[in-house]
Amino acid sequence: MIEFETDGVPMPSLEFGLLERWVTAVAEAHGKVPARVSYCFCSDEIILKANREFLGHDYFTDVITFDYSRQNRISGDILISLDTVASNAALVGDSYERELLRVIIHGVLHLCGINDKGPGEREVMEAEENAALNLYEEMKR
Repeated sequence: MIEFETDGVPMPSLEFGLLERWVTAVAEAHGKVPARVSYCFCSDEIILKANREFLGHDYFTDVITFDYSRQNRISGDILISLDTVASNAALVGDSYERELLRVIIHGVLHLCGINDKGPGEREVMEAEENAALNLYEEMKR
């Protein structure tokens, strides 16, 4: 089950049925099955509060993933700041929608066991994100 909700921001305009199929396909490509993945779109203020409270980090971020996965069944809460997504899209010169999709799948990739903090991990994560975005475009046709 994949859920989408908001906290203090309007729901982004997305094709939720396609997103569910996409998330499932990406998880399955990594040998995983979505059990319960809950997305919460929020503001910078809310994600900063969560970052401080749960991770001890005092900075804005685009996504925080809380992983409750067991074995091959992924489960988690994925908090996404739409404010930071918008500013990152402008910073990298990409569209808001594409940056939002990148962040949406970034959380799922974390649930699949892909990390991005250690040596060489960021490059692996970016390659997986790009492959997933290509899959999204194929599924959209």
